[in-house]
Amino acid sequence: MSQPAARTLTLRFLAQPTDVNFGGKVHGGAVMKWIDQAAYAAAVGWSGAYCVTVALSGLSFIAPIRIGDLVSVHVRLIGTGRSSMQYAVEVTARDLKSDAERVATRCVIVFVALDEADGQPVPVPACTAQNAQDVELARHAADLARLTRDMERAVQAAHAAAAH
Repeated sequence: MSQPAARTLTLRFLAQPTDVNFGGKVHGGAVMKWIDQAAYAAAVGWSGAYCVTVALSGLSFIAPIRIGDLVSVHVRLIGTGRSSMQYAVEVTARDLKSDAERVATRCVIVFVALDEADGQPVPVPACTAQNAQDVELARHAADLARLTRDMERAVQAAHAAAAH
């Protein structure tokens, strides 16, 4: 396996008229697609393998994105498991006329690297802490993974209770 790519990736583009909802703002589904695309590129670059999304948590739509805004999808690797990678994502939108930039969306997304031949998980390079910020991010990643597992159990219990 070659040297992993950088821990961060930013995807930039202009919000298009085809991205808007009935309210005239960019549709949340379009933002989710952009998040998935940017994080996919980062995960494949880090792992050197085909990757799939396995979880998305803490998705918050904070401010609207308008047609013509310069959109930046910033992804940062915050933790790795044996075959998984956790990315913190922040989507910003900049009005090019005023140069005012705002945070539009935040979340954490998790990818798993797979062998293309058999679809089984494959190991990924470890994300090792290089400074105090990395240590803090790794701690947050572990906390988020634990919360996600707890939430999955609660959702399964709710579905099981509703089925009776």
